[in-house]
Amino acid sequence: MWEGGAGPAVVLTEAVRPNRMNEHPALDAAQLHCRSLQEALDRFRRHGLPRIADWGDRLASVLSDGGRLLAAGNGGSAAQAQHLTAELVGRYRRERRAYSALALHAETSSVTAIGNDYGFDHVYARQVDAHGRAGDVLMLLSTSGRSANLIAAAVAARRSGLRVWALTGPGPNPLAEAAHEALCVEAGSTATVQETHLVAVHLLCECFDAAVAPVAGRAAAVPGRVT
Repeated sequence: MWEGGAGPAVVLTEAVRPNRMNEHPALDAAQLHCRSLQEALDRFRRHGLPRIADWGDRLASVLSDGGRLLAAGNGGSAAQAQHLTAELVGRYRRERRAYSALALHAETSSVTAIGNDYGFDHVYARQVDAHGRAGDVLMLLSTSGRSANLIAAAVAARRSGLRVWALTGPGPNPLAEAAHEALCVEAGSTATVQETHLVAVHLLCECFDAAVAPVAGRAAAVPGRVT
């Protein structure tokens, strides 16, 4: 009789590898998925890391000077946008001060009211008009790069003097063209694009923390300064 649990843990090392991978038909698809992700990450490591490092430095400057990050996406990309803002308001790894970051899709009453009164294409643009200030940063995440509400938000942000960055799927695409700068993940699968975006979000936080650490250290060295 089965009494719960999933059996012994499977630990994969260089020395111990599965040698019967073809016995389950779903494993072929899983192998393809892993191969697609590895290829996307290889391309990201070669071409995307410099942009992420640059964004981390510049975001640290904006937020340390009292600016704000606004972020938005749809579906899984909304979850990743909120993941990013949570790491900034809370922390990623190191203990540090909180920084101002808002995930626009998480404002549920605003989203539903704006969607009801103005249409879904305006749910983010209207909030950008309300919360964004010149010099702030708007981060938009989209696996397709074709979401009308994100493109409208980019247009509204540029009109108000915000800097617009986009994480998208394969380019060229309309959102990448609407943003000031974009990082386009070349992959054929939506899942692979999202997984690479998550890596980009974590590395952005890593670069951000590295950039704010010297600033925090100098502030802490000033007598009587509260940080």
